[in-house]
Amino acid sequence: MPKVFIVVLNWNGYKDTIECLKSLEKIPEKIEIVVVDNASTDDSVEKLKKLAEVIENKSNLGFSGGNNVGIKYALENGADFVMIINNDTLVDKNIISEFLRSANKNKDVGIFSPKIYFAKGFEYHKKRYKEQDLGKVIWYAGGEIDWENVYGKNFGVDEVDKGQFEKDKEIDFATGACMFVRSEVFKQIGMFDERYFAYLEDADLSLRSKKAGYKILFVSKTMLWHKVSQSSGIGSDLNDYFITRNRLIFGIAYAPLHSKLALIKESLIFAQVGRKWQITGARDFYLRRFGKGSWR
Repeated sequence: MPKVFIVVLNWNGYKDTIECLKSLEKIPEKIEIVVVDNASTDDSVEKLKKLAEVIENKSNLGFSGGNNVGIKYALENGADFVMIINNDTLVDKNIISEFLRSANKNKDVGIFSPKIYFAKGFEYHKKRYKEQDLGKVIWYAGGEIDWENVYGKNFGVDEVDKGQFEKDKEIDFATGACMFVRSEVFKQIGMFDERYFAYLEDADLSLRSKKAGYKILFVSKTMLWHKVSQSSGIGSDLNDYFITRNRLIFGIAYAPLHSKLALIKESLIFAQVGRKWQITGARDFYLRRFGKGSWR
């Protein structure tokens, strides 16, 4: 049995993290779980230490830096696979067995990605669906990079699952909400790029792994449910800042030339007429203020 470590990042969200851990307890395979706490100011550490191994960060290292602490711990303790998972998710008990089945079958795949549903009540368009459809509304069934706009695009979002995503499929990127990664990938290409702090670090890791010769696979029989955040969505200050800055980091590194030029033009427009945090995000890219940057 391969050694599987699961890394759960927590920041002032112990209620969600506890629910996530309870869902992980239903997995029949032997797994190692490590919770990384990003300097929470609530009672997270005290409450979570009763349920799992907890690594306490002295400051908020963001999604990328916080998860890297957990990945490093997993690698140092002999992990064959590391599963990164959001704390606001609930897993199907067969998720590890299905990932391992796929990994055994697909030796050329470095990162495996599951089918992710909206958790009940967290759909974008709640009134659109029948009661019996809740819990079957797709948030992610694999993803591709939209190079014209330099965004990650989820397949199947807002669709009710009626069997249309039942085939495993090679994809452009694995979402950071849940990715199952061979340890050799991290050893070869490194971990998340901490310049991003939050947003697009998953796409960056995916593209670096593909450049190193690894495929990324959507595994249709793996499932979990995501309490998709409404507060950090399009137009929020958090989204404005990190998406504006990080699209520039990501796009300048990977996008075709015409998209790079469009990004630069867009950033100059933001600098004049953008919202407050779009202006700050564009400025920080050119001033090389990465990581947490100017975010409050």
